[in-house]
Amino acid sequence: MDTPEDILAQVFGFASFRGRQAEVVARLWRGEDVAAVMPTGAGKSICYQVPAIGRPGVGLIVSPLIALMRDQVANVSARGVAAAALTSEDPAANAQTMAQLRAGTLSLLYVSPERATSQGFRELIGRTPLSLVAIDEAHCVSQWGHDFRPEYRQLRPLLDSFPGVPRGAFTATADKRTQADMLSNLGIAPDALIVAGFDRPNIRYAVAARTAPARQLRDFLAPRRGESGIVYAGTRARTERVAEQLSADGIPALAYHAGLAPEVRAARQRAFTHDETAVMVATVAFGMGVDKPDVRFVVHVDLPGSIEAYYQETGRAGRDGDPASAFLLFDAGDVALARQRIDGSTAPPAHREADRRRLDALVDYAEAIGCRRAALLRHFGEDPPAACGNCDNCLAPPAFVDRSEAARKFLSAVYRTGQRFGAAHVTRVLRGEADERTARLGHDALSVWSIGRDLPAHDWATLVRRLLALNALIVDPEHRGLRLGPAARDILKGEMAVVVRDDLAAARPGRRERQAPEALAMPKLAAARFEALRAWRIATARAQGVPPYVVFQDKTLRSIALRAPATLDALAAIPGIGRAKLDRHGPELLAVLAATPKGG
Repeated sequence: MDTPEDILAQVFGFASFRGRQAEVVARLWRGEDVAAVMPTGAGKSICYQVPAIGRPGVGLIVSPLIALMRDQVANVSARGVAAAALTSEDPAANAQTMAQLRAGTLSLLYVSPERATSQGFRELIGRTPLSLVAIDEAHCVSQWGHDFRPEYRQLRPLLDSFPGVPRGAFTATADKRTQADMLSNLGIAPDALIVAGFDRPNIRYAVAARTAPARQLRDFLAPRRGESGIVYAGTRARTERVAEQLSADGIPALAYHAGLAPEVRAARQRAFTHDETAVMVATVAFGMGVDKPDVRFVVHVDLPGSIEAYYQETGRAGRDGDPASAFLLFDAGDVALARQRIDGSTAPPAHREADRRRLDALVDYAEAIGCRRAALLRHFGEDPPAACGNCDNCLAPPAFVDRSEAARKFLSAVYRTGQRFGAAHVTRVLRGEADERTARLGHDALSVWSIGRDLPAHDWATLVRRLLALNALIVDPEHRGLRLGPAARDILKGEMAVVVRDDLAAARPGRRERQAPEALAMPKLAAARFEALRAWRIATARAQGVPPYVVFQDKTLRSIALRAPATLDALAAIPGIGRAKLDRHGPELLAVLAATPKGG
C-alpha cells in the first residue's frame, strides 16, 4: 500500500509535506476527523486529496463554487487522478460522473453544499463507500464567519449518516469564535483542531491615504505591467470606471460584478484564469472561486467589508509562494459610512457588535503605527514579532506627530458651529479664511475663529481622517455634516492622545515597494528559457481547454528554466512535476529546453 509520502511524490511531485500538512493528512489517513485552519497558499487541498486517493472509497469534497470545483477537478485530473464534479452546468457530464460513481472508479467527487444536502444526493451517495468527507471554506458554516452560508449549517445530518468516515473542515479565515462555531456545527471535537497560522510572509502589505486614487493605482501598477492582479472596488460603477481607466493606460483589465449577465461573468473569469487579461477589477462578487496561483498583487481602492474579508481577499495574491503585494487605499470617510451601516442594521445586537469589532480591527490595521502584519495577525489571536520586514511601515518607518491639541481645537470648532457642517467649512473657520458663508453664519465671530491658522489645510484633512477613524467624529447620515462621536469626550478632556502620520497623504508604498521583487529575477538565459516554456504552456493549455496553471504553475516553470534539465530523470526531480505530468509533457519540455540557449 502506498504511503501518503508516496502519493505526494508520485502524483504531486513533491518530496515532503510543508508546514503542518503532514499532521492533517495523518489524521484523515488514520480515519480521524480534523479541522484545519491554514493560510491561503499553504496547500489545504493536498491535505484532503492525498488521503482520499490513498484510502478505499470516494473522497467527497463539499466546495462552495462551481468555478472552484472545476479548477480543482482539472488540476488533479491532469495529474492522473480520477476526479469529477456534479454541477448544474452540464447534465451530460453529470450522467457520466454518476456512472463512474456507481462503478467505483472515482477517487474524488466535488459537490456544492446545496447539492450535498439534497435528498436525491443523500440517496445516491448513501450507496457509495466514502474514504472521507472534506468541507472546503468551512468558515461559511459559522454565523460569525464573514461568508456565512445557511446551506453549510445543513451539512451535519449528511456527515452523521456516515459513521466511521473521517470528516475534515478546511479554511484560511477563522478567528477563535468562528473556529468554535465551525467545530460545533460540523460535529468535530475541539482536540481535532489544527491551526497552522495565518501569516503569509511572501505578501508585502502597504496602505496609503486615498487622495488621488486613479494616479495612485497607476503609480502602483507601473512597475507591474504584464503581471496578473486583482483590484477590488466597492461598487459596480467603480469597477467599470477603474477597468476603463486601466485599459486606456494600456493595462488589459476587465470589470466583474454581480450586475453582469452570468455568461459575461463566466467569460471574464475565464479570460483572467487563462491569462488573456492581466487585471480583474471586481467587487467581492469575484470571490472564493479565484484559484489562480500566480496573482502577483491585490489592490483595494475602497475599504473592505471586514478584517476577515481583507485577509481572505489579499490571500488571493501569491498562492504559489512567490513574492506578492497587497495595497489598500484608505479613507476614514469610508469608516464613518461603514459605522452608519452597522448602526442602522436590523441584525441582532450581538452581530452588530461583532461587525463593529471587525471594523475596528480593520481601522487599527490601516492606521497602524508599527508593523502592519503584526496588527493583522494579532486580530487572529497570534503573537507575532514586532516587525516583519515586509510591510511599508517596516521597510520605510513613517514619521508621526502628536496632534492632540489640534484635535481638541477641531472638535471644539465642530461643536461651536452647531455640529452640522463638513470638514472643509470647519477647517476654514479654524484657519480664519473668511468667505460669504462664514460671514453670513457669524462664524467669524466665534471663539474658535482662526485658532488653527498655524496648520495648513492638508494637515487638518489628515487629522480629520484620524478623528473619524477613532470614532471621535461621525458623519450625520441626513445632513452629511460632522458631529462629535463617542471618543470625543476623552480627547477633549486630555485623556486620549491623537497621534497621526506626519504625511499620511503621501503616496505610498514608496520606492522600495515599487521595485520588481528580487526573488523573481532570473539570469538572462534562464529568463529566455522561462519565456519559451510559458509560450509552450499557453499553446498546450489552449489545446486542452484549461487554464495555463493547470498545465504547470509559474513556480515549476521557473525551476525548470533555472535548472535546464537535459533528461527525464533530471526533470522528474523538479518539485511540482509528478509522474502523470512527466509522462505526458516530459518529452515536450525537454524539446523546448533543447531549442533554447544553454548556460546561465
